[in-house]
Amino acid sequence: MTKETLDLLRELTEVNGVPGFESRVAAIVRERLEGFAPCCTDNLGSIIARLDGTSERPRVMLAGHMDEIGFMVKLVTDDGFIKFAGLGGWWDQVLLAQRVVIETSKGPVVGLIGSKPPHLLSDEDRGKVVKRKDMFIDVGAQDRAEATEVFGIRPGDSIVPVSPFEVMANEDRLLAKAWDDRVGVALAIETLQALRDEDHPNTLFAVGTVQEEVGLRGAETAADVVQPDVALVLETGIAGDVPGISDDESSVKMGGGVTIYVLEGSAIPNLRLRDLAIDLCEQEGLDYQLTILERGGTDAGKIHLHDTGVPSLAIGIPTRHIHTHAGIISAADYDTTLKLVLAMCRALDESVVAEMRSC
Repeated sequence: MTKETLDLLRELTEVNGVPGFESRVAAIVRERLEGFAPCCTDNLGSIIARLDGTSERPRVMLAGHMDEIGFMVKLVTDDGFIKFAGLGGWWDQVLLAQRVVIETSKGPVVGLIGSKPPHLLSDEDRGKVVKRKDMFIDVGAQDRAEATEVFGIRPGDSIVPVSPFEVMANEDRLLAKAWDDRVGVALAIETLQALRDEDHPNTLFAVGTVQEEVGLRGAETAADVVQPDVALVLETGIAGDVPGISDDESSVKMGGGVTIYVLEGSAIPNLRLRDLAIDLCEQEGLDYQLTILERGGTDAGKIHLHDTGVPSLAIGIPTRHIHTHAGIISAADYDTTLKLVLAMCRALDESVVAEMRSC
């Protein structure tokens, strides 16, 4: 992995952007593609960059969602503690004792997710998972007046995990928040950068969608703008190579190459597009893994239903610990996934895509 890619991943993962608050991520996309891929936004905030090739069609949509899971301020108690609502899928067990930052009109406010300490719990309650409704965020305020008037905290403010980007002791391993799905955004950016001076046989659209984690909303409106003929959804994949996960639950391994979704909870991929990805991996000598995600979904769920239907495929980078405060990916897997995306963009000409639509 190049230093430029590392810098891009650092920048994208360290910026904050929960559902509905993705504008700073969109600004990075615009800055990275400025000068060669004109950008526009739809009315929800998804950003769409266009790179012309040698043919107007097919229109190839490369979608990565900009939002990360997080929270929103629900209310401020009389004592100055923050009650919060979830934005995206959280498992309550991973929340306690984690640092977060509340984005207020007066600037960021750091806090800690807390609950009643175990010393004060009954033996019965000590063995139970603490529910989110019983948690709070401690921002160090004396009372509600300080939290609201001095710190500027109010209902509706976004709350984001604090987790800086780190290269781990094994330098192939990268630790950060928001891999889901800033890796997809990075792949879309780097694909257009790599092909900017190349005669690819289509028109490419790198799309950073909004509000994926709360219902695939940006994918629906962005597809109305792009009017795609074919779509690649650039995602994470659930790495199952940690204690407690069987191959039957997830056979995906970090370091095992790109993940190709043969089924995910919101879409069945176009079979010819799926097979093209597999064939290109074998021709290019790229490690790949086939996976099924029976619960959850990707932006493909909305894109493949656009208009009369769009051949779509989700591919991903194996990621450990998704939907927590931080996750881990392999730099080699990222590079492999980028090579596959580039190979597919070079292969998706009008005749190939027409075959995907034939009965």
